[in-house]
Amino acid sequence: MIDTPTQRKARGAFFTPSELSAFVAEWALRHPNDIVLEPSCGEAGFLLSASERLEALGAPNIDDQMHGIELFGPSATAAAALLQERGHQPTIERADFFDVPSQPTYDAVIGNPPYVRYQNFAGAAREKGLRAAMAQGVRLTGLASSWAAFTVHAAQFLKPGGRLGLVLPAELLTVKYAAEVRQFLLGRFARVRLVIFDELLFPGVLEEVVLLLAEGTGGSSSFEVYQARDAAELATVIWESEHRWTRYTPDRTGKWTPALLLPDAVAGYRELVASDGFVPMIEWGETYLGAVTGNNRYFTLTKEQVRVAGLAENELLRISPPGSRHLRDLSLSGSDWDALTTAGEPCYLFYPDSANLSPAAKRYIAQGEAANCHTTYKCRNRQPWWRVPLVQQPDLLLTYMDQHRPRFATNLANVYHLNSLYGVTFDPGLRDLGRELVPLAAVNTLTMLGAEIVGRAYGGGMLKLEPKEADNLPVPSPDLVRAASKDLRRIQPFVSDALRRGDLAAATQRTDQVLLSGHLGLSEDALSSLRGARETLFNRRALRGRTPHGA
Repeated sequence: MIDTPTQRKARGAFFTPSELSAFVAEWALRHPNDIVLEPSCGEAGFLLSASERLEALGAPNIDDQMHGIELFGPSATAAAALLQERGHQPTIERADFFDVPSQPTYDAVIGNPPYVRYQNFAGAAREKGLRAAMAQGVRLTGLASSWAAFTVHAAQFLKPGGRLGLVLPAELLTVKYAAEVRQFLLGRFARVRLVIFDELLFPGVLEEVVLLLAEGTGGSSSFEVYQARDAAELATVIWESEHRWTRYTPDRTGKWTPALLLPDAVAGYRELVASDGFVPMIEWGETYLGAVTGNNRYFTLTKEQVRVAGLAENELLRISPPGSRHLRDLSLSGSDWDALTTAGEPCYLFYPDSANLSPAAKRYIAQGEAANCHTTYKCRNRQPWWRVPLVQQPDLLLTYMDQHRPRFATNLANVYHLNSLYGVTFDPGLRDLGRELVPLAAVNTLTMLGAEIVGRAYGGGMLKLEPKEADNLPVPSPDLVRAASKDLRRIQPFVSDALRRGDLAAATQRTDQVLLSGHLGLSEDALSSLRGARETLFNRRALRGRTPHGA
């Protein structure tokens, strides 16, 4: 059978560079009698490295000390053949790793777990993975990719004090569904170390990876990080040189994103976030998702579509059109909305009075039923199907998926918003101040760095904020904004113009001068450290958007 790149990608098989497997084998195998397991062994990359390491240690019976598990038959056969060429005949069991009961008999478990995204990690395979994780008290969500359950299950094959060395997606550090895995690792192992790479290790593959090195039992409150340029640099790692490793304690978000940054930048960020100058967004007010229509193509209309349908003004609501590309300035004004309408954007929501339908509205509803709009999930589960449930008209509009940063815009046009945006409604005592100045004050380095830390990177390099992450976004506090209000108003025209021109750097620099340098007294070195940290995380994320998809 020919194993194509497409087939390997479908089952999450990405073969590991030899420098990585050799490094992990050397770290994990320390004694001549060590027994090693490579689950999902593919073509035995880690077992081949393990055989060399055991030979160097003078192992008495290498074949009996190595065990592999592989679901894909041709790979299992290839693994056995490659090991035989080296003079070894270890046990290669053809099985689904999740079907193998945990046996705490190994000194080391090493490998590169299959990486199957949640969309394809489905059916019986998902059920087995979730069950295996739950057996260890780890409750994974429906968004979990295959590696998460695999990591938890693999740890259960270790003897007390054993060592787990796995190549994992870098989303271990950041994504919400991996929080349970992060907690499990710190609770299970006495020492958790990560090697993070500046460069992509798998040619043509979009995902960044980290190297997990966990050992011992009893739990730990922190983890350690080594920053390497590439796999070749692993040869220079000196395990006993503690200064080469940086220790991190997870923050309140539970994410390990700060591990990607220099310690001074992390300390500076945390100090500012904990100061009186910044607060989580939730302290200003409520953030919430926009209305869900069930079919934007039907429910949102352009000015021309309204004219053709003959709909009256009282059968429509003014909305921010679907998407967020139009929110480039600090506000969405009435004239901005008029310009969008003139440009043919769908700026109206069909919203007739159910008690007094006009003939035009009845015709439009009939057209929707003829197109089966009423059969979509959201529509068929509400009465009447064509009445979209509204959410409160917001004070601010907030983007939650963006290439560069979350963008706030004051809702001067007094429009409603759909679920392509969040809305922000301020607490009553903060409404006037917030509407006027929060979109401007949020154009600062600390908030943009905070977005990278509390948010998550998606394929294509996009940054996304889930609702609770938006609540935790660090923004200038009401006290700071109030104290700096005169200076903020002075720079508002410049920042607005810079944003319209797409010059985020100039806009941010001017706001930083007012808030971070001027009112909080941040030194140029401290500010430069924060900017470098934000750029580091932004560039790592953007790298995904520039890298072609591969096998």
